[in-house]
Amino acid sequence: MEHDAARLDYDGSLYRLTMRRRLRNIGTEPVSRYLIRMSFDRYSGDPELSNAHYREHPLTWDELALTATCRGEDMVWRAKSDRGGFKEVWLLFENADGRFPLYLGESVWIEYAQSVGDTKSGRWFQRAVRLPTEHLEVELAFPAALNCAVWGTETSMTAEASPLRTASSQRDEQGTRVFTWSTATPALHARYRLEWRFRARPERDVIPGEFR
Repeated sequence: MEHDAARLDYDGSLYRLTMRRRLRNIGTEPVSRYLIRMSFDRYSGDPELSNAHYREHPLTWDELALTATCRGEDMVWRAKSDRGGFKEVWLLFENADGRFPLYLGESVWIEYAQSVGDTKSGRWFQRAVRLPTEHLEVELAFPAALNCAVWGTETSMTAEASPLRTASSQRDEQGTRVFTWSTATPALHARYRLEWRFRARPERDVIPGEFR
């Protein structure tokens, strides 16, 4: 993974997640597919409540509205796992018009995006480093009027969650507050988790137990 860039946009009720990844093939065979995982936890810290929520309100493919592109071409995708709050998908380097595998020594950007309503997603966004990665970047964009507070933690194979080693930066763009955090050469198997709360949102909109 030469570059892993993720952005989450929130409009007050819907999250849209966009992932851009620059992949390099250092293997011996052409790469013809890429596995992505989408995991949602409505009530962070209370897995039983989250599981019950997704049994009653499973996240559907239509809601996700998953799209993927590579080299300006649409990528076909195929479901691998389909549970209420967890999905796995193969992104295929092909479409109805042809195939465009990633050959040895080549690098290419892929981009994929999905949506989820805030009734089916908690206030957190996590990146797991599953491939050797040169650069990891995350952007979170919220309506400035919500007066959002953001913090993050890092978990490794050898240590429990601890505060991110560097702080995120923030900027305002036409009514949107954008938080940016990045790191170079993140540790393999590390997990970087960003969480947030909305200071301006009335307490009645906050579900008890959501923040632990």
